[in-house]
Amino acid sequence: MRNILLVGAGRSSSFLIKYFLDHAQEQDWKLTVADVSLDLAQGKTGNHPRGKAIAFDIHNEEQRNGEIEKADLVISMLPAHMHGAVAQSCVQKKKHLATASYVSKEMQQLHVLALKEGVALLNECGLDPGLDHMSAMKIIDKIKSGGGEIISFKSYCGGLVAPESNDNPWGYKFSWNPRNVILAGQGTAKYIENGVYRYLPYNRLFSETETIHVDGCGNFDGYANRDSLSYRPLYHLEKIPTMLRGTLRQSGFCKAWNILVRLGLTDDSYVIEDSAHLTYAQLVEAFLPAAPKNSSLKKRLAGFMGADENSEEVKLVEWTGVLENNPVALEHATPAQALQKLLEEKWKLKAEDKDMIVMQHIFEIKNTGEKTDTLKSELVVEGDDSHYTAMAKTVGLPLAIASKLILNGEIKSRGVLIPVTKEIYEPVLKELEKYGISFVER
Repeated sequence: MRNILLVGAGRSSSFLIKYFLDHAQEQDWKLTVADVSLDLAQGKTGNHPRGKAIAFDIHNEEQRNGEIEKADLVISMLPAHMHGAVAQSCVQKKKHLATASYVSKEMQQLHVLALKEGVALLNECGLDPGLDHMSAMKIIDKIKSGGGEIISFKSYCGGLVAPESNDNPWGYKFSWNPRNVILAGQGTAKYIENGVYRYLPYNRLFSETETIHVDGCGNFDGYANRDSLSYRPLYHLEKIPTMLRGTLRQSGFCKAWNILVRLGLTDDSYVIEDSAHLTYAQLVEAFLPAAPKNSSLKKRLAGFMGADENSEEVKLVEWTGVLENNPVALEHATPAQALQKLLEEKWKLKAEDKDMIVMQHIFEIKNTGEKTDTLKSELVVEGDDSHYTAMAKTVGLPLAIASKLILNGEIKSRGVLIPVTKEIYEPVLKELEKYGISFVER
């Protein structure tokens, strides 16, 4: 029997756990789900004879090493900054590791030692990053093998709410870590367009968006994502004149979110004085310039942004309740934490709600005779409900399938890996089609 240790049983783990338990008998697996909350882990494993739930403290080195020692493969669904300790223990104990997170500097530093010990440290094997890599590389390799030259590659992905569950004016609900949503985009976005390097700082990110049309779904706001430039060597597109990776939101979202950014409510770098006794209106007041007492908070906010008081973006901000006198009621809160608390109630998935994943790649291809073609590859996936979400499906299933391939010796590469090689992406994408996760190319 082969033992799989899953560390972290949060929002995105439901399909991952289901896959392992559904295939446990035929693959001769035993799954241990380890989480700081034993109740959460037990809720995910149920009474399955091949599943086991344990309370787990990632900072307890003795427990961490002990549980990893028992495993043949470890999957970390912890926050990204916690993967390092797990990875170090895995290399030390010669156990394979898989995560859905970006490769960190700490992880990359383990590459040579992991190679030496014959250990696979597979990262970026979820949705974004993950499915974006695999689906893009499948097309890139195909275009190159046919003699084509890729002169532009734009890729967008969004975790959204399905149309039938879209009952709030923002068109958004949380289907993954709310903290990551609040902090998304911070830093400077870097990309290249027509041979010119572009740098888009956070304070302009949500005001300089592009309209992205996805067949069957309509138009979305697209904004630039982190560092697109670093993916040119990973995709073997070092000389490509246009490359941009971005995030999708419902139309109108970015204009309204830009107000919250400009105010400073997404800042997580400092603590608000006496936050537990402030109301949200008082918090917003603290960020606005002084004004006559008879001027409403909404009017002052609109004036600060140079917007009309009755504009859609101001109405969206008002809808959140951030202009109301409801208490923040959080000790030592940062602005971002205060905003997160408010939005977790406003953007909560109801039990019957469905989320939706939308991904689009747009390639401009120069073929023989200088003719240029456009190829679009699109993925749309809806969740089953608020537990078995599209986010959990598209994050968890690629990770589960790739883990199976490592355990079965079908992925032979070792060291720090991401799924940009045929050895990984071909079998993963093929099996994902059985679960309704497939791209349509036009």
